[in-house]
Amino acid sequence: MTTEPILEEVAGKCVDASGGAIGMPQLCADWFPNQIFWLLVALVAIYLILTRVALPRISAVLAERRGTITNDLAAAEELKQKANEAEAAYNDALAAARTEAAKIVAAARADIDAVLAKAVAKADADIDAKAAVSEQRIAEIRANALESVTEVAKDTAKELVSVLGGNVDARSINAAVTARLKG
Repeated sequence: MTTEPILEEVAGKCVDASGGAIGMPQLCADWFPNQIFWLLVALVAIYLILTRVALPRISAVLAERRGTITNDLAAAEELKQKANEAEAAYNDALAAARTEAAKIVAAARADIDAVLAKAVAKADADIDAKAAVSEQRIAEIRANALESVTEVAKDTAKELVSVLGGNVDARSINAAVTARLKG
């Protein structure tokens, strides 16, 4: 027996006498059924591996991510709601604090106005008292001034009469100066 017929029977027309491939072995029509069989086996194996192992893991990861995202969105919405409530409470507290501050300012202003009114009344009373004392002193000064003017007029009249060579009579000088001062 020769090896050529065995090789040709086993390998087909795609292998030469020395066992080397003639052209590209993938394109040899004699080997297509064998290649198709192993292609189907490989595809079925890949399909089974993907459907039994990989795809369940991927879908579990995707479901977990979807659940995490949903939970995070729900938590974010809840936190947003709480933040809105906290902001409303803050604004209410701020408004209440402003109202209370306005009341405190009004009360302080009223107290200050009352103290100021008392101080102004006391100052007015002090001014009135000092004015009365001043008016009394002015009246005294005027009275003293009138007396002083009368005295100066009498002394001046005596001196004039004596310089002019007249007889100085104190009673007549007093009567003349008094009459002249009265009008």
